[in-house]
Amino acid sequence: MSIFKRRWMQVTLVLLVGLTAAGLSGWTRMGQSPSDEQLARWESSPNWRTGQFHNMTPQRDPDFSAAMQSLLGDEPEHSVPEQPLPIVHLTGEEFVDPPANGLRVTWLGNSSVLLEIDGYRVLLDPVWGDKASPFAFVGPHRFHEPPIALADLPPLDAVVISHDHYDHLNHDAIDFLRMTDATFVVPLGVGTHLRYWGVREDKIIELDWWHAHQQGDLVLTATPARHRSGRTVETASTLKSLWAGWSIKGPVHSAYFSGDTSMFPGMVEIGQKLGPFDVTFIDSGAYNQLWVDNHLGPEQAVRAHQLVKGRLMVPVHWGTFYLAPHTWVEPVERVIAAAQKQGVQIATPRQGEQFEPAHIIGINRWWPTLPWRSAEDYPIVSTGLEGTAAELQGAD
Repeated sequence: MSIFKRRWMQVTLVLLVGLTAAGLSGWTRMGQSPSDEQLARWESSPNWRTGQFHNMTPQRDPDFSAAMQSLLGDEPEHSVPEQPLPIVHLTGEEFVDPPANGLRVTWLGNSSVLLEIDGYRVLLDPVWGDKASPFAFVGPHRFHEPPIALADLPPLDAVVISHDHYDHLNHDAIDFLRMTDATFVVPLGVGTHLRYWGVREDKIIELDWWHAHQQGDLVLTATPARHRSGRTVETASTLKSLWAGWSIKGPVHSAYFSGDTSMFPGMVEIGQKLGPFDVTFIDSGAYNQLWVDNHLGPEQAVRAHQLVKGRLMVPVHWGTFYLAPHTWVEPVERVIAAAQKQGVQIATPRQGEQFEPAHIIGINRWWPTLPWRSAEDYPIVSTGLEGTAAELQGAD
């Protein structure tokens, strides 16, 4: 056998081994589908019917084919940052002293937030991976590195997950956090992924909508949301875990995290039952005319903040991944315009920037001035709300 042929075989073998390892790693990151025994446990949930979880307000199924074409086609101009973002790099020392007023927020990018509330630390939707995907070679790439290394995080009381999509449930983060003392508080079914990834059973709390977990003086309540779940596009494995927002209440302060959601009348009930909230983290980006029943969009994000009776709004779910065909600054610009029109107080921290809602930082335009479409040019109107307009308009 010639030296060239042997070398070619060696290179081919290395490539095959590498691709196989990458594939196996990717399959692990996808998580696990629930067993028939696990599915049977959820039949008592009012949200479980015909072998799937359902929304309170029905939504149209998204056109995945058209959505993928829009994302895989030519990216709109300014859809990703052209310069490094001015993130705040944290070392862990910044968390040694507790917040003077008992409430402190650190936005880490997309929907990841470290919330310090009345002596407790709650980490929301931790995503540390480079890609919002199970595979390193495909999927939305991060605009910026995580502001803090996983190893530098302060001790956590709870890790709260809204749903199992890749930009919210990240294997790499869970694989590290499972070794900590944190409790994982998640919607029904999301625990299936966590167990597969090695999180101990006694550390997992799975909740249906309106059910609560009390940890000391901290109360975490799963609230309804209007979205969907699934880590593949294969229909049989989607909607097998629930999606949720979260009410986070300490003895003195309270916060609301919308998770991913579109508008629905249940926002009113959340505000009536659990509001008011000192601070809200509202899904404001990744909107598209193809999936108007899955995300709020900026103007409805501001309205949702009002409906749940929030005091200070922090727009999230933007500024980290390219997830929909709009410029990367458009969500926050439209939130600002809507908030000013409605008289809503908002905060726009940099990724990694800490602030206390008692001392509002207000609007800090740390992003570049770029063209963006206004609500008049590109309206996002959620469907499936027929007959509820009066209720929504009257719920102030």
